[in-house]
Amino acid sequence: MIPYGKQEITQQDIDAVVDVLKSDFLTQGPQVPLFEASIKEAVNADYALAVNSATSALHIACLALGVGAGDVVWTTPITFVASANCALYCGADIDFVDINSDTYNLCADKLEQKLIHAKANNLQLPKVVIPVHLCGQPCEMDRIHKLGKEYGFSILEDASHAIGGKYKNKPIGNCDYSDITIFSFHPVKIVTTAEGGVATTNNPALAQKMDLLRSHGITRDTALMTEQSHGGWYYEQIDLGYNYRMTEMQAALGVSQMSRLHDFVATRNALAANYDQLLKNLPLITPKQGDDSYSGRHLYVVRLKLNEISLSHKEVFEQLREKGLGVNLHYIPVHTQPYYKELGFVAGQFKESEKYYTDAISIPLFHTMTQEQQDKVVSVLTDVLV
Repeated sequence: MIPYGKQEITQQDIDAVVDVLKSDFLTQGPQVPLFEASIKEAVNADYALAVNSATSALHIACLALGVGAGDVVWTTPITFVASANCALYCGADIDFVDINSDTYNLCADKLEQKLIHAKANNLQLPKVVIPVHLCGQPCEMDRIHKLGKEYGFSILEDASHAIGGKYKNKPIGNCDYSDITIFSFHPVKIVTTAEGGVATTNNPALAQKMDLLRSHGITRDTALMTEQSHGGWYYEQIDLGYNYRMTEMQAALGVSQMSRLHDFVATRNALAANYDQLLKNLPLITPKQGDDSYSGRHLYVVRLKLNEISLSHKEVFEQLREKGLGVNLHYIPVHTQPYYKELGFVAGQFKESEKYYTDAISIPLFHTMTQEQQDKVVSVLTDVLV
């Protein structure tokens, strides 16, 4: 079985983790700051805060941006549920903006239309908009940023798929067009820390807030304390935080992996370009890339031209699995999930997202993929579709 995604763990990675296991610190030691420094350098951001998952990063980012009861957050339906759940964790409401038919990202045109409609009808405007860089392809961030200035919402980039990518020749995560950007380091992502996430920002107040929230709201910083220190043991809880810390083992793995980030992304882009050529005569729509972007290429999603295929979407998916391809579907539209239906969302609300769900398939793409594996993927696709 050729998986849709796969991590690469080298001896260098193993040695880095073993060195930590032999050290004095398994948590709250030197490796997390080193990992954060590697992220800051890679994306050119002022602050990077490592946590135990991208979901945790989304949660504390929303809290730092002031999301709470009575607020509403907008995101895309085509994402993992965490991009929407983070608003609900804060007691806020969630709503969605349909996707662009070419990029499958949150559509800037539809965002603008929804904002105009909300303002004209005295409806609630979003406190935060969460664009998601699906598959590593950046959203149209310059337009979303301008709309944020005009309508007064903050922007939280969900770049879980996009470390190592660029938008307008600048690294994703530099926060030129957003308040906070988050990354994921799950094993199928471009870089892995097993589980883990990072939030980047250029705003010192947001960085300080997220730093508190990731570790119980506790500080030893005398400038933040309400009393003079009682002694060397003293700390204060000044906010209601969480235990979202990243371990030293995870961070050491991340430091090691980050040294190969640009090679990972370059290889993924070369493999994707090869797919573009090898698949062009099949009844598929291959991913379109913007002229102003360089995708992290976390996923390679094809759309089936079902009017040219004798099989259904489900039958194609199942036959590909039966023939050894670990295909997947990213993602089921969030608003169609049972939990979200109970919140009042119904089928037909976000038609482009629902159309995407009827014919999208993620085919294998990972940076250790061999030519033989890629040839097998193309061969199996040809057998099933032609």
